[in-house]
Amino acid sequence: MGETLIQKIMARASSKESVSPGEIVTCAVDLAMILDSGGPRKIWPRLEQLGVGVYDNEKVVVVADHFVPAADPQSAAILKLTRDFVKKFDIKHFYDMEGICHVLMAENGHLQPGMFCCGGDSHSTMGGAFGCYMAGFGAIEMSGVVVTGNIWSVVPETIKVDWSGTFGDGVAAKDIMLFLARELGMENAFKVVEYGGPTIREMSMMERMVLTNMAAELGAETGLIAPDEITLEAIRAGGTEPSEDALDWRSDDDATFCAEHSFDADTLAPQVAAPHKPSNSAPAEDYEKDKIHVDQAYIGACVGAKLTDLHMVASVLKGKQVKSGTRLMVAPSSKKIMTEAAADGTLATITEAGGMILPSGCGACAGLGAGIIADGEVCISSTNRNFQGRMGSNESLVYLGSPYTVAAAAVAGHIVDPRELLS
Repeated sequence: MGETLIQKIMARASSKESVSPGEIVTCAVDLAMILDSGGPRKIWPRLEQLGVGVYDNEKVVVVADHFVPAADPQSAAILKLTRDFVKKFDIKHFYDMEGICHVLMAENGHLQPGMFCCGGDSHSTMGGAFGCYMAGFGAIEMSGVVVTGNIWSVVPETIKVDWSGTFGDGVAAKDIMLFLARELGMENAFKVVEYGGPTIREMSMMERMVLTNMAAELGAETGLIAPDEITLEAIRAGGTEPSEDALDWRSDDDATFCAEHSFDADTLAPQVAAPHKPSNSAPAEDYEKDKIHVDQAYIGACVGAKLTDLHMVASVLKGKQVKSGTRLMVAPSSKKIMTEAAADGTLATITEAGGMILPSGCGACAGLGAGIIADGEVCISSTNRNFQGRMGSNESLVYLGSPYTVAAAAVAGHIVDPRELLS
């Protein structure tokens, strides 16, 4: 019987010839990524209690992205502790205020098809766009990973999701995920979502990363996309050569999936998720009759402020102005993206329209730093979650949309279908 991609990855990681869904295995970890938020400040005390160090200073990657730049003494102390941890254990890969961890993993060539990776953040699933296993774990589990280089796991079943057709104007990968959150729900625990089909194969790596990132919003263990030439190009762009077997990591034609779904991108409209769940989604045009005033439009996070996302924003804003009474804030996902967007004129288009550029980092997506919102305020955001209190006050309201849709709301001052402005 054929095997799914996740079965093949976990068989390799557990040094078994094959594994089956539901089987419990112990996997060797190829890469462990920890952050300033839940990393050294929670893991280091446990290492001291145990009298141990990190299992491999080449395989443990540390990123400071949540509390950057420090906005108060507490944040500064967390960052100092993170830097001290890196020095103490001679960590070879440390990214200090260079961008959001999941984007940096891609930019710096850390991910290869077939790898088994663990991250100290729920959206570590973004790495699955490279055909590797990467999922998020809490600080206790990551402590064990950092010490031993191993973790046990249940082999997940796989939900196969295929897309065919071509996006219309104003439609992006984010719309797929808001649609899927509604259609598949957010309770897909111990499942992997594997994306495929002609639409996915035509996507850029930055758009594919949206799909695997928001597998977390589906409640899945992780998301996966089988590698192809676009994957190999992205690996090379990160300064690494693809492994010789890179293109071998894919599900067999006769693999068994626990569910299979097929959808048509030709008919997909821009989507908006209402508070307080990504699954509370509907076509953007359904919101227009209510003219929901937007206090803040936010472009940010690992999922929503990559270079392609900023290009979407600029395509809407070109020659227009942000509506009076609405503020547009843009936090590029990394310093590299910031530099590229400055060089190609994208940032100029955004600022000329009235947008404000914020530092690269998790920021308001995680309710930290610049851009958080107050009681009663309404925000539409390109981020991945709109849980109550996620971006600031518990009494605020957060809607989710693609970068096209967020930019369109900034111009209109209320939630609209972005196709109106693009036409």
